[in-house]
Amino acid sequence: MQKIDKGLGNCTRCETLPSKIQDKGTLYMWFPVVHTLNKLIPALGKTDLAHQLLKDEQCLKIIVDRNNIEILLATLTSKLTNKELKETQAVWMPGTEEPLFRDFSRITSLNNFVSLNKCEWLLDILAQERLTCHFQPIVYADDTSRIFAQEALLRGFDKDDNLISPGSIFTSAQDAGLVFQLDALARQMAIREASKYGIKEQIFINFSPTAVYDPTTCLRMTVRAISEAGIPHDRVVFEVMESEQPPDINHLIKIMKFYQEAGFLIALDDFGTGYSNLNLIHELRPDFIKLDRHLIHNVHQEPYKALITEKLLEIAQQLNIKTIAEGIELTEELEWVRERGANFAQGFLIAKPMTPPVKVTSYIGSEPIYLSA
Repeated sequence: MQKIDKGLGNCTRCETLPSKIQDKGTLYMWFPVVHTLNKLIPALGKTDLAHQLLKDEQCLKIIVDRNNIEILLATLTSKLTNKELKETQAVWMPGTEEPLFRDFSRITSLNNFVSLNKCEWLLDILAQERLTCHFQPIVYADDTSRIFAQEALLRGFDKDDNLISPGSIFTSAQDAGLVFQLDALARQMAIREASKYGIKEQIFINFSPTAVYDPTTCLRMTVRAISEAGIPHDRVVFEVMESEQPPDINHLIKIMKFYQEAGFLIALDDFGTGYSNLNLIHELRPDFIKLDRHLIHNVHQEPYKALITEKLLEIAQQLNIKTIAEGIELTEELEWVRERGANFAQGFLIAKPMTPPVKVTSYIGSEPIYLSA
């Protein structure tokens, strides 16, 4: 196991990276149904993989090392369905160790184990902290020359210092069971970079509720990092990236209550699509809602989008919730949301994410020009 960001907290799940398979060890697996087990054993018999069935525990153990891991992964993925991979539980034990009670917290799905061993590049990125943040400004809709906030957006680097798509990083982390570690490190990186550049505006920091097991433990290192950076809590807005479908409302409420009691502001991201709904506004009482880019795209030309977006803006205004129109790419989109009372705007029309964060430097006619600070 490898610790990351020592000293900032005591959530071992968020701070500990799983080890790579470098030496001999044992993979223990528990199957949801006997059919899956019976399907895998004959396939293993056709390989050189040493394996043993512990009948009393209905557990299959396989001896694995660096030389035969590829054979194991190929056998598992060719013989088992995605559902079987996701529902089979597994734990990797180094050497000849057998799982003890303390190892139960490391049990994961077999799908996570397979994905983890296919994306060692991501483990390297996290272990070496080859991450940074680009910042995209959020501006006042009625005066786009004024920057209201900067949103921190995670970026990663490969060994040659080339940028890696954030989508690839987050998708791989989800598949490999590394969301806890990635999300925690991303929050810390956002704080570190915001402090480095001395950002004075509001700072929007994304987080995934599914990456927070218990707020008082998992988020403690984030709060401590913000305090140590000297950033006032009321200048930090935690932005919910909800990937769980449907979201666990009770879990979300617990997290938001923790943030609000600590003096932070909260925002609902991508509102108006997917599983986001008006009930989230009632349950979570956010300070901001960000209208999804798919709603905003060509909103001035599509009556259905226009009606939905207009009503969402009206509801937010009546509830005194600030609104941010995301994904603004056309002047017509900006003018449309501005005329209907959106408070803020964000998108490529205004500025792309970059580092250092942008600032207004001059104008061409009535349009502000943004350049790096």
